Amino acid sequence: MRNIKVRVYPSASKLKKKQQLAWKIAEIASDKSKLNEDAIDMVINRIIDNASVAIASFNRKPVVSAREMALAHPRKNGATLFGLSPKKKFDCEWAAWANGTAVRELDFHDTFLAADYSHPGDNIPPILAVAQQKKLSGRDLIRGILTGYEVQVNLVKGICLHEHKIDHIAHLGPSVAAGLGSLLKLNTETIYQSVQQALHTTVSTRQSRKGEISSWKAFAPAHAGKLAIEAVDRCMRGEGAPSPIYEGEDSVIAYVLSGPKAKYIVPLPNINEEKKAILETYTKEHSAEYQSQALIDLARRMNESIDNISKIKSVEIHTSHHTHYVIGTGAKDPQKMDPNASRETLDHSIMYIFAVALEDGKWHHVNSYTPKRANKKSTVQLWRKVKTFENKKWTKKYHDPDPNKKCFGGRVVIKMKDGSKVEDEISVADAHPAGNRPFERENYIEKFQTLTNGIILPKESNRFIKVVQNLRKLKSGELHKLNVEVRAKSLRTRSNKVIF
Repeated sequence: MRNIKVRVYPSASKLKKKQQLAWKIAEIASDKSKLNEDAIDMVINRIIDNASVAIASFNRKPVVSAREMALAHPRKNGATLFGLSPKKKFDCEWAAWANGTAVRELDFHDTFLAADYSHPGDNIPPILAVAQQKKLSGRDLIRGILTGYEVQVNLVKGICLHEHKIDHIAHLGPSVAAGLGSLLKLNTETIYQSVQQALHTTVSTRQSRKGEISSWKAFAPAHAGKLAIEAVDRCMRGEGAPSPIYEGEDSVIAYVLSGPKAKYIVPLPNINEEKKAILETYTKEHSAEYQSQALIDLARRMNESIDNISKIKSVEIHTSHHTHYVIGTGAKDPQKMDPNASRETLDHSIMYIFAVALEDGKWHHVNSYTPKRANKKSTVQLWRKVKTFENKKWTKKYHDPDPNKKCFGGRVVIKMKDGSKVEDEISVADAHPAGNRPFERENYIEKFQTLTNGIILPKESNRFIKVVQNLRKLKSGELHKLNVEVRAKSLRTRSNKVIF
């Protein structure tokens, strides 16, 4: 790996192209690095994971809306939509839009946390859609996905967006563009322009994850993927981009992030070095914001020590800065304490999540979020007793550069009305690579079978699992086989009068 130093330069300095971060990203996207076998296996796992959560969210309102928008853009030799027959094809950018929304809706796929947040699995829908439309092979798809993960993970390590209230899709646009560059075997210049265009068009604020969180949280990454596809198409036609997009005098760094005097260090692999960043990422066992994963596991464990939640006086969660200020009481969002808040808001409230998991001793991607569940009297009473606190020890663990030492948990102190205490702590989620039950291939398959049960036929389930595990050998034009078709009676539509 190499550390790329990134800062703002005045226009008069005429920063050379090869010194720019976007160019260095393009260099690794256009190289001829060997495919790492462990990384390939993880790509297969994440394709299974994405399909699981996409099918589970098939009839949720945002997913239906996105799908119906895509249905208005059929294309004879296009890409497939999750849930529909693979014989039906659509413009790849609209397939990326619909499929990306389906993958993101339940907040249930993979994550990587460092200086910023990310869901690297968001790279897969747009890269897969283009691969299908261009009739590419399984190994082409693998190369594109590995580059997408590599770029996003390393941007997340080096550049913090959230401290400037910028949504994390600003790292997704460039990573998708780079992944598409690898997929399509584009030259460095074209990828360089594409990365810059994609970043320029995908910068938005974090209001989508603040206060009353709406369905746009699910649409946002899909929108970034769609915009990245369009950016790459324009650049393949010879169009350019705002440049230098990171280092320029009026650039993203200069006027959106830390300003003209800022200095960032972004790690990137050397040219032709294997891309293995996907191995540093982790998926979710529970449908909730990642920083709640370990605390859900801890709540389930602590449930065994609490015989009556009505006897609880208070619950203190001592955790990292990010957890406290993003999903904890440090966010100062009253909506996070509101029983009538949206599902999107509740899955970003560790107070609600911990209360439900502690009371029930379990977590469910649907049942734990119903309005009836959120308004349960005993839950609301417990919920109001939960407070979070930043602990510098946990903040330091959260930012540990060693992925084997990085922690996303915390320590919980439950004070009882009789003066006694129940205390416990957890470093990482059980499903984390360093957790009690790290997710392996069998766990991804089990997650797929559980989430798609009753929505797809057993025959279709078995077919998909067999095909995806044979990804290395899928030939040109066979990637439509990665689509999963739901049972006909599962398809729901809406009849609103709209534009498309």
